[in-house]
Amino acid sequence: MRRLGLGLALALAAGGCATAAVVTQTQTQTRTQTQRAPSPRQALAAPHNERAQTLEQAGRLREALEARRVALTISPDDTTVRAAAAVLEATIEEQVAAQFTEGRAALQRGAHVVARRHFLAALALDPGNRAAFEALRDQTQEVDLLSHTVRAGDTLAGLAFQYYGNRSLSEVIAETNRLQPNARLAAGTVLKIPEVPGVTLNRPGSRPPAPRGMQPPAPGAPPAPAPPAAAPKEEPAEVNPLLAEAREAMDHQDYAQALVDLDQLLASAPRNAEALALKKQVLYSHGKAQLVQRKYRDSLATLGQLAKIAPNYEDSATLILQTRTRLVEQHYSNGIRFYREEKLPEAINEWKAVLEIDPQHPNARKNVEQSERLLKQLDERRK
Repeated sequence: MRRLGLGLALALAAGGCATAAVVTQTQTQTRTQTQRAPSPRQALAAPHNERAQTLEQAGRLREALEARRVALTISPDDTTVRAAAAVLEATIEEQVAAQFTEGRAALQRGAHVVARRHFLAALALDPGNRAAFEALRDQTQEVDLLSHTVRAGDTLAGLAFQYYGNRSLSEVIAETNRLQPNARLAAGTVLKIPEVPGVTLNRPGSRPPAPRGMQPPAPGAPPAPAPPAAAPKEEPAEVNPLLAEAREAMDHQDYAQALVDLDQLLASAPRNAEALALKKQVLYSHGKAQLVQRKYRDSLATLGQLAKIAPNYEDSATLILQTRTRLVEQHYSNGIRFYREEKLPEAINEWKAVLEIDPQHPNARKNVEQSERLLKQLDERRK
């Protein structure tokens, strides 16, 4: 059989340096690629593994584990998938234990709403968890909730005194509404005030608790003069709850949730100036964080959204240029690596990704053309 001696002069410039590569004989290359090709079972399981990876990145661990188990049913001998499933199971077990511990601690504080939330979170991760189920069924109580719209000057301690007569119960209100213990309250935010077992809940319209030191008048004594009527207070401007939630998510660097809240608000009020300004800030911070995390494609997409509504926002133009440059370098380097490993289709895909970002990239275009010619020659030789 004739041997194919292919002396490749494929100029692969990386950082200004040319990379030379020599392809082995056709039979050797064909055998190597065949050995590395996925089995039919692995090919069938691949979509489930991809879905599992996407779900895991989104924090949906239970669904990710189910997808891995489906993949293992199709390809039970895949050790990589089996290891990934084992890691998921361990992660879920740790999170279930943490949620259960937090639920028990909340019960001890009398925060039944918070306890229910933790037990339900544990069951969402592990529906068969008996301990969480029994705690939810037997130890938590159905709790009555009141709604309170925050006014200017309201504090958690003040609300705890207003509704419970005890400032120390402010932590219960904070936990129920997922706030920090010393969180500043934004006017217009609607808070949930939970009933605390063993504590009287002062409902709107009921008599507030008397301040300490104030004694009721003695029998027969003339009634105390009525205090002067207070001047009517100007009602503070109401703040949209979605805007308040977006601000809170932004403070916790939960940019995805902040954008969901803002998009929902802007869908009904597209000219809301506060929401538009906050969306610009969220997109900028999110894109910058993704750049630091080396999630270049995600960063480019996020900063691209910002460019559509505010092209000159701070130094976003510079960040976009940096992201594009690093993403091009990443794809180009991946192409070089695949080429050295004799994975021509993968190398071509990486260089085509470079051209999608930078259509004028000279080396990527030349590499694609020469690699496609080489791949065609190899396919013809196999026939």
